[in-house]
Amino acid sequence: MFTAAEAAGLVMATLEGHPGAADPADVVGGALGKIVRALPERVAVPLPEPAGEATPHEHLERLLSACSSARVLDLSYRSGDHLSQMVVEPWAVVLRHSRWYLLCWSRSRDARRVLRVDRVTDVATLPETFTPPADLDALRTVEEHFSQGWRYAVEVVVEAPPVWVRRWVPRSLALLEELPGHRTRMVASTEDPDWYARQLALIPVAFTVEGDEVRDALAELGRRLVASADGAT
Repeated sequence: MFTAAEAAGLVMATLEGHPGAADPADVVGGALGKIVRALPERVAVPLPEPAGEATPHEHLERLLSACSSARVLDLSYRSGDHLSQMVVEPWAVVLRHSRWYLLCWSRSRDARRVLRVDRVTDVATLPETFTPPADLDALRTVEEHFSQGWRYAVEVVVEAPPVWVRRWVPRSLALLEELPGHRTRMVASTEDPDWYARQLALIPVAFTVEGDEVRDALAELGRRLVASADGAT
């Protein structure tokens, strides 16, 4: 189905973006290996040696099947040293930042959940079916989930409308709310104020920050940049 150039380009792009792509034990690496073996010898792309241990994905096929058939699951999930049992409606499986995530509705918690597939320790498919949300944008939902629930709350008001801010701010960084006067409120949280300050510094228009930790980190970043500029003159 692919031309040789298309197949080779797909392999190289995936190798650059997915750390496990060189490992045949990784689900992405296994798929790439099949493509490479099908390429003509003159355009074959040698796969590098695997770096590190492949992420476990032994339940991935069952989770994908449950999403496709809209079947309710009873699964065990490990978070740190805690093992929990939950009944979920599996909406979608998403590959993001080289990890597989299950987007689902937890009947046990009565809440939407994003679960790492490699932390699912056991899966049982139940006979009951469900109706997934209409017009579900699974990738967008998972990315927006990444911007919430961390230790330090952040609110940023940007002096630009949302249609512009979306060009500079990924969905995984903040939820965007439209404000009067062609402004945008970014609502988010972070575990690392210094990292978040560096992301905000990429916004090319004026903005103000609520949240002491990120504001302090942004001020410190500004001082370092000014000191660097002074030293260069």
